[in-house]
Amino acid sequence: MLKLKDIQTPIAKELDLFEGRFKESMRSATPLLNRITQYIIKQKGKQMRPMFVFLSAGLSGTINDSTYRGASLVELLHTASLVHDDVVDNANERRGFFSINALWKNKVAVLVGDYLLAKGLLLSVRHNEHDLLKIVSEAVEQMSEGELLQIEKARKLDIEEHIYFEIIRKKTASLIASCCACGASSAGADAEHVELLKTFGEKVGIAFQIKDDLFDFGLDDVGKPVGNDIKEKKMTLPLIYALKNTSSTEKRRIINLIRNHSENKEKVAEVIAFVRSSGGMAYATEKMMHYQQEAFEILREFPDNIYKTALEQLVRFTTERTK
Repeated sequence: MLKLKDIQTPIAKELDLFEGRFKESMRSATPLLNRITQYIIKQKGKQMRPMFVFLSAGLSGTINDSTYRGASLVELLHTASLVHDDVVDNANERRGFFSINALWKNKVAVLVGDYLLAKGLLLSVRHNEHDLLKIVSEAVEQMSEGELLQIEKARKLDIEEHIYFEIIRKKTASLIASCCACGASSAGADAEHVELLKTFGEKVGIAFQIKDDLFDFGLDDVGKPVGNDIKEKKMTLPLIYALKNTSSTEKRRIINLIRNHSENKEKVAEVIAFVRSSGGMAYATEKMMHYQQEAFEILREFPDNIYKTALEQLVRFTTERTK
């Protein structure tokens, strides 16, 4: 399988330049803020969101200054949402580092998230890039709605499949969709072209989240604890399918294990075994591949070039990755 570094080849220079620009976009006159933002930059992830922005821009026209600002805007708003998420979830870790709230407490973490959000909004306003601001602000709205919908439905532990897809479309897919739309818009693409790439990003985002859900029932070390979603009482696609296709007695038993014994390793292992033996994994994998194929169909509408090839590889990476 191709590594991300290989897929990044057509935009390697742009990503290097972007790192410096993103760092600059976080700068503040307040020493505490600078200390915290430097700490955030150290936790750099896979850079998949900027990759989608730059590759979509390359596919749609020419990568330019607006593309860099679009990528920074997405990263600033996404980083703000992660800082706030860690406060909401009372999480002490993020990508193997202590979370902001673990080191500086909740009050500082909330204010840092607000600061990053404001920085992203101002970056667009100062350059009159209202199209980019609209695209990303809509994604943040969707992410918040998706998170609240998940919290609301988690209480019942009986989510139907269409609700699950609504949650992940808003929570995860909307952000990747906004990356692709920002890239296209920054390169001067028309509204129809921007919308097409936004739909492409949404399909990829849904496939990406299903892959994440599958990791929870895996056997290997994938960078997140196996059974973590069960402990957090999250209803994911393999589990939803398994519960739908079992007897009412077994369904009640499994829901009881999740509701009342999610901290017990043996009980969590029991739930994982139930899902694995019920065809839940195979069903979720089939759905994931369906969304991957829909993403490929959209890409076929574009002429062949290095950016299209890299986007195809990036789509494959999202479903074949091991963590």
